[in-house]
Amino acid sequence: MQELYYTQTLPISLDEAWTFFSDPANLKEITPPHMDFVVTSKSRADKMYAGQIIRYIVKPVLGIPLKWCTEITHVVDKQYFVDEQRFGPYAFWHHQHRFTAVENGTFMEDILHYKIPFGFLGNWVDALFVQGEVQGIFDYRKKVLTARFPG
Repeated sequence: MQELYYTQTLPISLDEAWTFFSDPANLKEITPPHMDFVVTSKSRADKMYAGQIIRYIVKPVLGIPLKWCTEITHVVDKQYFVDEQRFGPYAFWHHQHRFTAVENGTFMEDILHYKIPFGFLGNWVDALFVQGEVQGIFDYRKKVLTARFPG
């Protein structure tokens, strides 16, 4: 299992950060365009809640569409939320999004645990491809957020 940790401080209030990141409609904006990310579920709530199911289609490899379904399993308003894969490309996916108000902004932490299926072969694919792709997603996100919320 991989454990990855990413941080970023944005020059926006905790309220603004929470509003942006807790809205699944904003996921497309912070996902690299080549992945052709589309949220396919319709939200029936005006705010995120534990038990919320979010469905996507993503094309991470050679334009091949993959269906992905996550559940928001934990939410503490303006502190953190957790999404866990229910169906999709990973054998395991657990992603914590944490937010802390700091002087002149919000400090964000992403703690990601994931595992690729298929045992030894999956470990090989992870080392050759997936780790770099995940790093690229977070690098892209950091660039987009820095441009969207300049300091």
